[in-house]
Amino acid sequence: MTSRFTELVVDCHDPERLAAFWCAALDFQVIDRGGDKVEIASWVPTAEDVRARQMPPTLLFVRVPEGRGGKNRLHLDISPIDAATDQEVARLLALGATPADVGQGPGRSWVVMADPEGNEFCVLRTLAPPRSPAGGRGSGAGAP
Repeated sequence: MTSRFTELVVDCHDPERLAAFWCAALDFQVIDRGGDKVEIASWVPTAEDVRARQMPPTLLFVRVPEGRGGKNRLHLDISPIDAATDQEVARLLALGATPADVGQGPGRSWVVMADPEGNEFCVLRTLAPPRSPAGGRGSGAGAP
C-alpha cells in the first residue's frame, strides 16, 4: 500500500485572488472551484494518472476565517525557466508579490518573497539556458 501527494492546501482569506496570482506566477490554470475553494494545476489530474505514477500536486486555496500566525513552516520554491532570477522577481512584484525578510541575510542565491496574502516563497536560481555572446539563447544548464 502507498499514497500519493496530490494537493498542497493553502489556507487563505481570498481563494480567487490567491489562485489568480499563482496561476499567473506558475502558468497554471484553474481546474476546479466551488464554495470557498479554488484548485489550480499545470495539468488536469485523473485517478488513473495518479494511480499510475507520482504526478505534480495541485494547489488548493481554501477560505478560512483566521489569519496567518508567524512564519510559514512550509513554503514553495520556484525557479525561473526563461528569464534571469532578477527579471522573474520583477515580474512577480508586478503581479502583487512583495519582498520578505525571514532572517535570510544578504548574499543568498535565492530571493524570499511573499504572495498577496503574505505566504512566503523563494525564487531560486534561473534554469534558463545561458545567453550566447551574440545575444541569442545558448544551450545547457541554467546559470546561477
